[in-house]
Amino acid sequence: MSNFSNIGFNVSTQEEFQQLLESTYRRSSPIKVKEGVYSVFSDNSGAELFIQFNKNNEFLGVNPHFKGKSKRTVCLINTVERPESELDGAFYGWADPSEKNNPDSGLYPFVFDLPDFKTIGQIDFPKNFEIQLTAFAQELSIYDNEQQYNESQTSEPKWATQSFVPSGLFSFEEKDPDPPQAFSIFTGIIKQYERKLNELTHEEFYWLLIDTLGGEIDVVADIRFFEKEPVVMGIVQGQFWLSGQLINAPKIEL
Repeated sequence: MSNFSNIGFNVSTQEEFQQLLESTYRRSSPIKVKEGVYSVFSDNSGAELFIQFNKNNEFLGVNPHFKGKSKRTVCLINTVERPESELDGAFYGWADPSEKNNPDSGLYPFVFDLPDFKTIGQIDFPKNFEIQLTAFAQELSIYDNEQQYNESQTSEPKWATQSFVPSGLFSFEEKDPDPPQAFSIFTGIIKQYERKLNELTHEEFYWLLIDTLGGEIDVVADIRFFEKEPVVMGIVQGQFWLSGQLINAPKIEL
């Protein structure tokens, strides 16, 4: 299972990955930026791939995303560069600020990657934005109700049904700390869910709209995570990679 299979792109070999890139590239739309081009493939299921090329039209990489329903407010305070690709990047911010452009009024800090990072124009930090945030499951547990979830917690600490830990901010290296990563551990309540079909690959996956501490999050997960159908008002807990997009983002000038 992977971030790609979480949205119906179930590839396990280099050959399958190459075939996926060729197939989606032919159906993609380009977004030009100063550093190169994002070729964006969008499936009717909401699954997306952002294929990256530099100014010399050389392939750099590809990032998955899911265009979901979630909307939450964050106070952005800085960017995070990614050495893997000049078209990668992330934002560091605080969740659910109670005051405009004041990160200290937020609930917790966290980092999320953006598939279209270099399309974002100048931002004067700190700055509040609404974002759509998708969590790609790395580990996942599903419970039918709060009682079942509480009974599953047999050790300390016990987690609330709405909790969020920005695990990507933790580094165990004092001299050369790792850059902040877009990972989290959270628990939340299922508001909506749907068994999605990736129309290109005909592979199914689950989408869930989760209400957790700090706001809503879209969760996408490989169907193999599920032993049975989830239920509305059930509980989700797991580890996730976070991919987000700014709503009404300032655009770059080419």
